[in-house]
Amino acid sequence: VKLDNKLKNRQFKKESTDKKHRKEQKKLRAAIKDAVLKTPLPLERYKKRPGDEEEEEFVESLPMDMMEEDDLEQIKAMAQKASFLTRDLSSSGPVHAKKRKGEQQGPESYEKMPRKMQLTEEKEVIHLLPIKDKIRGLIPQSMEKPGRMINMCACLCCWYVSTEDEAMPGPALTPQEQLTLRTQKLTNRKLRIASLGSDILSDPTTNIKKLKELRAMLMETDPYVAVTVRKLVMVSLMEVFKDIVPSYRIRPLTETEKASKVKKETQQLREFEEGLVSQYKFYLENLEQTVKDWKQKKRKRSEAVSLQSYRGLAEVAIRCICELLVALPHFNFHNNIIVTVVPLMNDPVKRVSDMCCEAVKKLLKQDKQGHASLGTVKVISGLVKSRNYDVRPELLKVLLCLRIKEVEVKKDTDDTAPKKKFMNYKDKKKNLSRMQRKWKKAEEKLEKELLEAEASESKDKKLKLHTETLNIVFLIYFRILKKAQKSILLPSVLEGLAKFAHLINLEFFDDLLNVLQHLIQSGDLTYRESLHCIQTAFNILSGQGDVLNIDPLNFYSHLYKTLLKLNAGASNDDISIVLRCLDVMLTKRRKQVTLQRALAFVKRLSTLSLHTLPNATVGILASNRTLMHTFPKCDILLDNEAQGSGVFLPELDEPEYCNPQNTALWELHTLKRHYHPVVRRFATHLCAGAPSEGSGALIVQLLHVCETKGLG
Repeated sequence: VKLDNKLKNRQFKKESTDKKHRKEQKKLRAAIKDAVLKTPLPLERYKKRPGDEEEEEFVESLPMDMMEEDDLEQIKAMAQKASFLTRDLSSSGPVHAKKRKGEQQGPESYEKMPRKMQLTEEKEVIHLLPIKDKIRGLIPQSMEKPGRMINMCACLCCWYVSTEDEAMPGPALTPQEQLTLRTQKLTNRKLRIASLGSDILSDPTTNIKKLKELRAMLMETDPYVAVTVRKLVMVSLMEVFKDIVPSYRIRPLTETEKASKVKKETQQLREFEEGLVSQYKFYLENLEQTVKDWKQKKRKRSEAVSLQSYRGLAEVAIRCICELLVALPHFNFHNNIIVTVVPLMNDPVKRVSDMCCEAVKKLLKQDKQGHASLGTVKVISGLVKSRNYDVRPELLKVLLCLRIKEVEVKKDTDDTAPKKKFMNYKDKKKNLSRMQRKWKKAEEKLEKELLEAEASESKDKKLKLHTETLNIVFLIYFRILKKAQKSILLPSVLEGLAKFAHLINLEFFDDLLNVLQHLIQSGDLTYRESLHCIQTAFNILSGQGDVLNIDPLNFYSHLYKTLLKLNAGASNDDISIVLRCLDVMLTKRRKQVTLQRALAFVKRLSTLSLHTLPNATVGILASNRTLMHTFPKCDILLDNEAQGSGVFLPELDEPEYCNPQNTALWELHTLKRHYHPVVRRFATHLCAGAPSEGSGALIVQLLHVCETKGLG
């Protein structure tokens, strides 16, 4: 706060001084302009007497430096008058003479009246000897005192040069000369940027003041190189900050710490940290202002950067902000960067939106502690609510990169390992000598310090952050399910629920399952959205919902009915979602699945494998192999003799009542003649009963495909 106040006072003093200087310059220019524009009036000429010509020739032949008595008396009279400097010497009347009543002033007498100069500050003047001219006669001379004369001369020179530049522009440069001039200027700027950056990186603590000098180049005003130089300085400062920023957050010093005396090295470190935080803040403000100027389409007074060039500058500024978001999540002002980047994820310019989305994804993937994830999710929630759910779907797809699932599922070995027990005082006194107790105490103290140093974040703190983050994520999802079911955000919501469904509280299960079932039955969903609904429902039931006594028959029937919608066209990309649904519906719930249901799905998948591309076909056959191992009685489909009563009804959409036990997997014989060698190998393997050993077993590479259910 003290630094901010000091900076504001400095800026205010500078502005006041500049304002006062500008007023003085304005008054001076006005006075000089009036004096320059004022043209001397010629003296009135009368008819000369015969003897005047000889006298005039005699006066003109005299030297210029001679002073007559009449001239000397006239000088003394003029010195006593108030209008000595402003009086028109061509007028022979008294200066302060009043007009007579009724006397009309003609245009000639009006033109002869002296012009009044603008009032200026009273200045101390030294009167000099006048100059005698042939035409105007005596010309008075004066000057200011030497103390003020220097400033006046400098101001006059500056004004004269500026007016000369405006009045007489230089010769126009050819395109080749302009290119040469720009190349030369740009080279000089690049060398300057490289020199400053090298000095800062070589010794940041000593050369921290040069960071301000480098940042000042962001205000480049030369129209030839302004855009390029500003871009180079933005990127250079970003790389410099990434290198010199420490691996900890810098906090402001307390009043007690400021008042205490410290070593020279400590004081130097404090000054470095204070200057670094200050310059980093100003740099972020410059980047943010560049983006705002582009959004608001402002035109700067300097006109150094055209309005069309602001988009390029803004894109470079956004790129720098995104890099700092990912590279410095631990440093100061990181929450401010998040507040700047998240709204740009919804930007109509696709390039800007993609850049920000990728940066936030990287941040969420690498965030191990959870602080950055929580801050990002809070800002996204506020943005979605403020825009009334009218945002891009990519904004919600970013939430799929949260690392909460991995942390919750995979426990750390340090957490699961039993904690080391230290000996109490009675055990030490009973079993150890006095010297041994002393050494044991020092050893235990050292071990405690090591354990505290190794534990960066406790398990409880992580769990608390992740719980709060998930609550906000589910709040976003449930709001959209409740208020915007026909929004374009619904696929992203269903996909997110499918991933985090196992972490939802048990009290929300009934309501959520009812909403999902209503969405499926409404018929308003696309095929992929319905698959996400099914996956979400079974993720709920396979996690904490396993204790619920719910039979999701409607979800089984819907998936069985819609499987044949897959084909070799655009829907071929949905095969991965189908395979995940089959895994969670059949394999993981093997105890709740009947044999009739398993046989029906194996037969329907075999039929589907004839209509898909080779990569999808391999995935389907791998899923069939897993089902045949999970349900060994499915081998009856390899026998061509019908067993039991009834006839197989392939057009029936209920897997429980289509009599799948009375059919065979004849599709495998067709696939054995497939053009793809891997498909042929899988078909032969399934016809042999999917053995794990022997001549019909799969090779190691294909076994890996079966385990991961890859798509080849």
